[in-house]
Amino acid sequence: MEQQPNNQLNIEISEEMAEGEYANLAIITHSNAEFVIDFVNVMPGTPKSRVKSRIIFTPMHAKRFMKALEENIARFEAANGTIQDLEHIEIPMNFGGPTAQA
Repeated sequence: MEQQPNNQLNIEISEEMAEGEYANLAIITHSNAEFVIDFVNVMPGTPKSRVKSRIIFTPMHAKRFMKALEENIARFEAANGTIQDLEHIEIPMNFGGPTAQA
């Protein structure tokens, strides 16, 4: 009998990377060859923010990522209910913290 080759991919993650980075803003730009997604953590009352992570995709991988994200959001909503869109939620500009002053 012939054995099928094992096509399993072994992926490792460092402890530092496993902690992850929080982002509440994604800036997406593209050229004809790539999509660039910059993930940013914008804090209220802070005039400057830094890119926490940058991911560069080929157009094909960007589309595959979009489809995978859509599928996962659909599964999440099936289990947990509809995620409200930010356009329908009023978020105070001070995020519950002190009001910024100049």
